[in-house]
Amino acid sequence: MGTPEPNRCLERLHRETGWTLRQFAQEVNRIGTERRTPVKYREPSVHQWLKGHMPREGTRSLILEALARKLGRPVTRSEAGFPSPSNQSHVSVNAVEGLVDLGREDMDPSRRSVIEAGLFSVALTVPGWPDVVGRMEAVQTGRARRIGMPEVEMVIAMTERVSDLDDQFGGRHARPMAAAFLVNTVAPYLKADAADSVRKAMMSAASDLCYLTGYMAVDEVLHGLAQRYYLKALELAGASGDHLTYCTTLRGMSVQAADLGHGQQAIRLAEAAASASPNAGPRKRAFLAGQQAHASAQIGDRNGALTYLREAEAAMEKAESRAKTFGSYNPSSLTYHAGQVLYELGDIRGSIAALEESDKLRHHSFRRTSLDRS
Repeated sequence: MGTPEPNRCLERLHRETGWTLRQFAQEVNRIGTERRTPVKYREPSVHQWLKGHMPREGTRSLILEALARKLGRPVTRSEAGFPSPSNQSHVSVNAVEGLVDLGREDMDPSRRSVIEAGLFSVALTVPGWPDVVGRMEAVQTGRARRIGMPEVEMVIAMTERVSDLDDQFGGRHARPMAAAFLVNTVAPYLKADAADSVRKAMMSAASDLCYLTGYMAVDEVLHGLAQRYYLKALELAGASGDHLTYCTTLRGMSVQAADLGHGQQAIRLAEAAASASPNAGPRKRAFLAGQQAHASAQIGDRNGALTYLREAEAAMEKAESRAKTFGSYNPSSLTYHAGQVLYELGDIRGSIAALEESDKLRHHSFRRTSLDRS
């Protein structure tokens, strides 16, 4: 066996802590004792880790916790130069760490060129609902304090505020705020101690924020980045049993694919969204059928497009008759969808008329259509 390469990532974190090798070992030992898995590491072990010798999996989690406590922020395996564990019981932890890595890259100006280089993938594997349900039931709890519904409500309120800013000014201004909030607040909450109902509610709230952040990334034509946020939203939605956000995210991915001219993928995603939401109410059904109509038109399925469009219109009539509230998917959004369908089917005059009508119906507070928000 050759000599391993030094672990530059771990070296960088070690320098940031200001610890001696002895102090590093002591902190790891202390956390091992707390977790009732006592270890007795000394300076030579730490020296070996820094030189590239990989510690055991159980020890890696102790190292990450020690670093996180000292630095006052989450530290992921990737950041410390550790590989992802193959054991499926760690999938939930990986999901949280992946969210931190994604958000941190998005926040870091030095990573901007890498983020912008991310390409949309038509070969992306989209997890089905059965594949993601319950994946994070065993989210590992750390030293963070216990959370309750007030923390969940705060995340929901913050998401609504970011969404309002997005509606008014676009994602370029609101997305950095969302990414920072995901990294610094939401990710620690996901690892904190909580009742099962609170944990699922927090994962659902995090899912919605990931979806919104991906939606805003589309605004900046960062399609690869948007897909990564969307996949996180699907994973969290499945883990929390949140059908609504799961279906909404699939639909958003269909909108993205359609906008990029990938009709076949757009229809697959639109149909997956509809299939995963069999009990949708009329407004939600209009929301889903409208996108099915657009995607069908894009692949030249005229009959399918017009059938879905009629279904969406019928569902919207029911929705509007049942409530006086102004839903985010509304007659203006549906009329806009009709314009897209007509354009794809070659009816340019009809498309222009529908788009002009949509603009008249559009709520004055929105600076753009809300086709991708349920």
